[in-house]
Amino acid sequence: MAKKPRPSTLSVYLYVPNIIGYVRILMNCYAFAICFKNKYLFSLLYFVSFVCDALDGWFARKLNQVSTFGAVLDMVTDRISTACLLVVLSQVYRPGLIFLSLLALDIASHWLQMYSTFLVGKSSHKDVKDSSSWLFKLYYRNRKFMGYCCVSCEVLYIILFLLANNLTENLIEVLSNVSTRNWLYLTLLPLSLVGWAIKQLVNIIQMKTAADACILYDIAKKQ
Repeated sequence: MAKKPRPSTLSVYLYVPNIIGYVRILMNCYAFAICFKNKYLFSLLYFVSFVCDALDGWFARKLNQVSTFGAVLDMVTDRISTACLLVVLSQVYRPGLIFLSLLALDIASHWLQMYSTFLVGKSSHKDVKDSSSWLFKLYYRNRKFMGYCCVSCEVLYIILFLLANNLTENLIEVLSNVSTRNWLYLTLLPLSLVGWAIKQLVNIIQMKTAADACILYDIAKKQ
């Protein structure tokens, strides 16, 4: 049986899901450039870019164009997009340290997860079958549950950005006064808060699990 031709480097860069990734980056660059000039257009572009995250994964599976580069591009785009929004929120709300702490947790947990994945020879950072946490397994094995948590997180951050009227908002006061705002905010906020809280808990579990994997790898090498 003849072997399938090996794809060239350029052809991988031009995979459809990777092109979607490039479009997401450009969309986010423009969105953040206008975030304080047009908050609603920013929110729309940011959310469309986020939705494209699921779209590129679908195309990757459908067209058999799954690649390590695509997976890394996808995660880096996600993390940088969320990081930028958290930095913006840290500037419009007080205390800003809350959002910077969430940023640190998000980056640390995903970086450790990716590093430990390659360290132990796994092909995907979503391979968590050896984890002892049922929540961690549920998050990565159930696409709908993961989708709910991720969407909730981004929707919450977008809502907080839209609710801010100036650059020195008090976070507690804004959350307390949501009932006086649009009914849509009042509906979406509690729904997104639940998914957001689960996502932060998963990030903590992920960071601890990945750190344990790194330590166990060193112990195994010394034996």
